[in-house]
Amino acid sequence: MQNTLQLKAYAKINLGLDVVRKRDDGYHEVRMIMQTIKLYDKLTFRLLEEDAIRIKTNLGFLPVNEDNLVYRAVRLLKDTYGVKQGMEIDLFKCIPVAAGMAGGSTDCAAALVGASRLFQLHLSKEKLMELGVKLGADVPYCILRGTALSEGIGEKLTSLPPIPDCHIVVAKPPISVSTKFVYEHLDANGIEKHPDIDGMIRAIEEGSLSGIAERMENVLETVTIPEYPVIDKIKDCMRQQGAMNALMSGSGPTVFGIFEKEEDALRTKELIRKQNLAGQVYVVSPFNQDPAIGRR
Repeated sequence: MQNTLQLKAYAKINLGLDVVRKRDDGYHEVRMIMQTIKLYDKLTFRLLEEDAIRIKTNLGFLPVNEDNLVYRAVRLLKDTYGVKQGMEIDLFKCIPVAAGMAGGSTDCAAALVGASRLFQLHLSKEKLMELGVKLGADVPYCILRGTALSEGIGEKLTSLPPIPDCHIVVAKPPISVSTKFVYEHLDANGIEKHPDIDGMIRAIEEGSLSGIAERMENVLETVTIPEYPVIDKIKDCMRQQGAMNALMSGSGPTVFGIFEKEEDALRTKELIRKQNLAGQVYVVSPFNQDPAIGRR
């Protein structure tokens, strides 16, 4: 019987983000193109004989109780399936926190997968996604991963072909943005220009990186950039250094740029650091798992 397991929890970016409307229940309906990238947290799971959930992390400010989505994921499986064993999770964070990259959601997704395996529940990906939406709108996508269209409140997912290989500079400025604040201040009915999500889907299906880049747009920038002009400065820097395009991910404040040449991406990374525009800067590539293998 397996007692330990280590998984990688990958971050996401939004290649396109549109808000269709605000629903009567207060939620916003979205159409987003999601992309997993090779920036990840590591989670190590250990079975416990005692009925307990324990979390350790490398970041002292993160909660390690029921306020942590990893804790809640394990608790959900224990309660749903009457599991008496406990679990200890060592969470090593690399994905920037509160950054519009689904860091908490992807850790939650990995916890569902890891707990299902070690508790020998043998839950399908579809069942885990069904459970995951109870914990957060981005969790099902973080279980699915790859390139996908996300609709509804984020729970309706359609897999798309992998985007072409490229180099992605990810930069998180030293500010925190409240997703709640951004959506509360977005005039969903007054959006003047909506992203061409359907056009981006066609570009993805055609394998056109330039077609994808030229359609990159995020309506939430209309709220976030006026509050935090540094986001625009990072976007401009990336474009000036050769990015095909640059965009804020999610509700921000992380900015990413798409580059064809690795040397341009690496130079941009150093320049952003040198200009103190962002402390957390990475050069990564898209993550697209082979659906026939489905490995984590």
